[in-house]
Amino acid sequence: MALCAMTMYAEEAVYQDIVYSLDLNKMTAEVSLNPRVYGELTIPATITVDQGDFQVTSIGDNAFKGAKDLTAISLPSSIEHIYRSAFEGTGIMADKENWINGALFIDSLYLIAADKTIKPKYEIPNFTKLVAIGAFKGNKTISKVTWSESVKVIDHETFKDCKNLVKLVIPQTVEWIGQDVLTGSGLYLNEKKWKKGALYVDGCLIATNKNIPSNFVFKSKVPVRLMACNCFAGNKSLKSVTIPDGVQCIPSAAFYKCENLTKVEIPSSVTKVEKFAFYGCGKLGEALLSDNVTSIGMGAFYECAALQEQHLGNSIKEIEKATFFGCALMEKINMPDNLEKIDDGAFRGCAELDEVRFPQSLTEIGEMAFAGCNKLTGLQIPKQVLQIRQGTFEACLSLREVELPYGTYSIGEEAFKGCVNLQTINIPESMFRIGARAFQDCRSLRSIYLPDEVQEMEEGAFQSCQALGKVRLPANMQDLPEAAFADCKALSELVLNEGLENIGNGAFYGCSALQEIKLPVNVLTIGQESFANCKSLKKVVLNEGLESIGVMAFSGCTNLTIPSVPEGTAVAHGAFKGCKK
Repeated sequence: MALCAMTMYAEEAVYQDIVYSLDLNKMTAEVSLNPRVYGELTIPATITVDQGDFQVTSIGDNAFKGAKDLTAISLPSSIEHIYRSAFEGTGIMADKENWINGALFIDSLYLIAADKTIKPKYEIPNFTKLVAIGAFKGNKTISKVTWSESVKVIDHETFKDCKNLVKLVIPQTVEWIGQDVLTGSGLYLNEKKWKKGALYVDGCLIATNKNIPSNFVFKSKVPVRLMACNCFAGNKSLKSVTIPDGVQCIPSAAFYKCENLTKVEIPSSVTKVEKFAFYGCGKLGEALLSDNVTSIGMGAFYECAALQEQHLGNSIKEIEKATFFGCALMEKINMPDNLEKIDDGAFRGCAELDEVRFPQSLTEIGEMAFAGCNKLTGLQIPKQVLQIRQGTFEACLSLREVELPYGTYSIGEEAFKGCVNLQTINIPESMFRIGARAFQDCRSLRSIYLPDEVQEMEEGAFQSCQALGKVRLPANMQDLPEAAFADCKALSELVLNEGLENIGNGAFYGCSALQEIKLPVNVLTIGQESFANCKSLKKVVLNEGLESIGVMAFSGCTNLTIPSVPEGTAVAHGAFKGCKK
C-alpha cells in the first residue's frame, strides 16, 4: 500500500494459533492473515518464537477480513498501527454494540471505521488511543473533524476520498502524519486551500503539487512544525528546499524520487530522519545533518548518487539497512563514537568512499554493508565484531589489507569475494568457519594461514586465488569442500592434514603449479575432478584406506604417472584420463 508503511519482513511465525509477520531487524511482529479465527481473541504484547521475542506493534492489512465468527478482540498497548481492512466482514464490525455515534471502536480505545450515521461535524473522543489506517476513507458524511489530543498520530489515508470533508482541526499534540491523509477529500480538492503548490493544515505540510516553486520555502499562517509522509514525493519541479526551524522529523519518503532536488537545508531542530526520506534523489548533493539527529531510517539516502558527504552525530547507534546504498560519489562519512551496528547494505555501492574508521563500540557489520566500496584500502575490525557476514566487503577492488581481531569466529559467504587487490588478511586463532566463496577471485592473495581451530570451510572458499602459493589445511578439518582451491594457479605447496577424510569435487581443479601430493592415511574419498587439469602434477601417493576415486578426478594431469591404486579402491570412469600410463 503506502511506501511509508513498508517494512522488510523476513518470515512468518505462528504463535497461539495466530499468524504473524516478523521483522527480524527491529524484532517486531505484525498480525498477518487470519481469516478463519472465531470467538474472542486476545493479542499479546509480545510473542516468543524460535527467532526470539517480538513486540506486537501492528494489525496488518486484511488480517481478520471475512472472519464473520470473530466476535471480540483485545489488543495490547504496544499496537502502533491498525488497518481498517483488518476487520472488514468480521463479527466485530457487524456487532452494533461496538459502534459509538457512527464510529466502530475496539476495546473502547481504537477507532477502526466510520459509517453514514456519523455526525457531519465529528470530534474524535478523548478516550481514543489510536485511529486506524483509512478509518474514515471514502466517508461521504463528515464535513469537519476535530482531532483528539489523546491521539498523537494521524495515520495513512485516514480521510482519503472524503468528498465533503472541508475542515480538519489538528491540535499541537499530534506528532506524526502519514501519507495521503487528505488525498481526494473536499479539503484537498479545494484549490483555494493551496498556497503556491502546498497544502497546509494548522502548521502541518500535508502535500505539494507540481505548482510549487523550484526553490521551495515554507509559507504558512502559523509556523510549520510537521511534514506529512510523502509530502514532496515524486515532485520533479523541486530543486531546493529550506526546512523551517522547529520541524523535528523528516518523515518517511518525504522527498521520495524528487529527481531534480539538489539541495536541502536541514535545521538543527531535526532529530529524526525516517526511512526512504530521500530515496532516489539522484542529484541531491547537499543535505547535511546536525549533531542533534539521533536516528536515520532504512534507505533514507538510497541511491542519492550525487551526495558527497554526510555527518553523523554521536547519538546515532545504528546505521540501518541500505541507508547510504548507491551513494556513488560519497567520499567521507564519520562513524559516530557510540555506533553499535551497521546494517545490511548500509554503504553498498559507495564507490568513492576511501576511508572508514570503525569505533570500538561497534558490535555488528551487516551483509553487503560495504560491498562495491572500490576505494577502501585497509580495514581494522573492532574487537567486538565476531562475524564477518555474507558479502560484507565483496568487490572492494582497492582493499589490500584486513585486520581481524581475536574472537572473530566466522567469515561469511562471499565476504571478500572479488577483492582483487587483497594481499594480506590475518585469520585469528578463534576462527571456526570460512563460508562459501569467501575469498573467491582474491587474485593478489599470496598466502593464507588457516588456524587449526577452523573446522568448516565451504565450497569455493579460495577459488581463483591465482597468486596463492602455499596452503596448509587445519588439523581439525575432515571435509575439504567443492572447488575450495580450484584455479589457484600458483599453488605449488600443499600440506594436507592427517585428519582429512574427504576431498570434495573439484577441490584443486586447475592448480597447474602443483607437482606432488601425498594423501594422509585417513582420506576415504577423492571427489570428481578433484585434481583435474593439474598439469604439473607428477606424483601422487594414495593411502591404503582409500575407498573411492571420483569421475575424472585426475583427468588432464598430463605429467602424472598413474599411481598404484590400493586394493579395494573404487575407481570411477575417466579418473586418470590423459595421464601417463
